[in-house]
Amino acid sequence: MIPIRSKAGDLVEVRSAAEILATLDDTGCLQGMPFMPEMLQHCGRRLRVAASAHKTCDSTFYKEGRYMEDTVFLEELRCDGSAHAGCEARCLLFFKLAWLKPLEPLRDWSGVAQPAGVAGRTVEWLQQTTERRSPEGETLYRCQATEHLTASVPFRPNELRMYVADLRSGNTGIGPLLRGLLLLGTWHLRRLPFAWSVWMKLYEALHRAFYGSGTPHMQGTIPKGQPTPEVNLGLKPGEWVRVRPLAEINATLNVANRNRGLAYNPEMSPFCGGVYRVEARVNRIVDEKNGRLLDMKGPCILIEGGHCRSRYHPEALMCPKKIPQYFREAWLERAEPPGAK
Repeated sequence: MIPIRSKAGDLVEVRSAAEILATLDDTGCLQGMPFMPEMLQHCGRRLRVAASAHKTCDSTFYKEGRYMEDTVFLEELRCDGSAHAGCEARCLLFFKLAWLKPLEPLRDWSGVAQPAGVAGRTVEWLQQTTERRSPEGETLYRCQATEHLTASVPFRPNELRMYVADLRSGNTGIGPLLRGLLLLGTWHLRRLPFAWSVWMKLYEALHRAFYGSGTPHMQGTIPKGQPTPEVNLGLKPGEWVRVRPLAEINATLNVANRNRGLAYNPEMSPFCGGVYRVEARVNRIVDEKNGRLLDMKGPCILIEGGHCRSRYHPEALMCPKKIPQYFREAWLERAEPPGAK
């Protein structure tokens, strides 16, 4: 049984900076997870647990689900990148329970990992832990995204205990979980050496019954090596856009389901046809694989609420990580605000 010591909805208080710094090892981590300078602004705040982070996805190599103990997400607290050269990835922040105080209800946290107990560390020291130098002298960055694999262990997609933990933690309800499992199981059946069309038709029917739309899976047709369409709408935060239908997005993708290097994935399909406000233009992010700061080949657009819902993830179904979905402007069109005449 996976220990669930804090559940969605619990009220907690983020400990003081001095208390948290004393829990960290020489690399600025607790159990492999960094506490980042961007998180200091939340010290002393009382916040609700949004979800248990016992289950997350591998957003570095996209290979497997990952398990972490005694870790949660608080409301919609996201990294602002201020200590990482202005990274605009806007990842949700992981909080270890040792960095928090339970307020409501008063749960038993006696099994939570004990802090390192090193006093006297400073904010300046914490900032230094976010950077290192490559052999060539290049600045490389360390953050929760780059260290996520070190702070977690893999689990198998068919581990029943993970789905039990999803329910016990309040991360999801029985309805969404059963819908996700039924769709995922049907999708896997297409691999059988017979009746492929039957399983695909069943998947289509189930998806329409559950979500009111056809399959989110598609395959681009532009041959590899040929350019994909480039559209520059000059969108700015606060403007309204409509996400184009799947068929129109598909026409912009190559056979690897990419447009100018940016991949479309099925988790973007729930937003197709909807109208949303532009949240931000993303121009630079820290590469999770190596810590390098990457300048995007072309701006990516974030829409408000446009995060992954983990409906279709084959290795980490119902992952609560809420990774922002990046949209090419070729996949969007300007729209009037909802209710505008």
